[in-house]
Amino acid sequence: MQKDIIVIIGGPGTGKSSIINGLVAKGYCCYPEISREVTLEAQKRGIEQLFLTEPLLFSQMLLDGRIKQFENAQSEPHQHVFIDRGIPDVVAYLDYIGDDYPDHFVDACREKVYTKTFILPPWEEIYESDSERYENFEQAKEIQEHLTKTYTNYGYNLIEVPKDTIDNRILFILDKI
Repeated sequence: MQKDIIVIIGGPGTGKSSIINGLVAKGYCCYPEISREVTLEAQKRGIEQLFLTEPLLFSQMLLDGRIKQFENAQSEPHQHVFIDRGIPDVVAYLDYIGDDYPDHFVDACREKVYTKTFILPPWEEIYESDSERYENFEQAKEIQEHLTKTYTNYGYNLIEVPKDTIDNRILFILDKI
């Protein structure tokens, strides 16, 4: 049986976590976004926005976590495993802020390849800022462009999920796998 490791991407506030939560509720194996965990851990240590103060350290922590998620997904007994954001997201964000990064970031993007990639478009009506999401909607759209470019450069065929209810977006995704 071919295992599908499916990544759901999109700029901040596009509904990724809501879709992942909906898939979990339907019994699918899903891995959550880990950047909030990294951000909250840094905040406990007194660093309000680790991505802004030490972007390479933050990105290395994300890369390590996302590689672990990918490897764990390969061991799951489920045929389909959904992941909220993938390894190339790390590179896309570093490109967005204009930071350089070591070659092992690129190597990870090339070596750990997802079966399918669904992208959620920017959607101003559902966009919300919070204590871990510092970007405004215009910045979210720029990040979306970097995500699209990065994943496309790594050879991914991006499947755009239409703006709709969470249930209909989930049905769209399930229909395409």
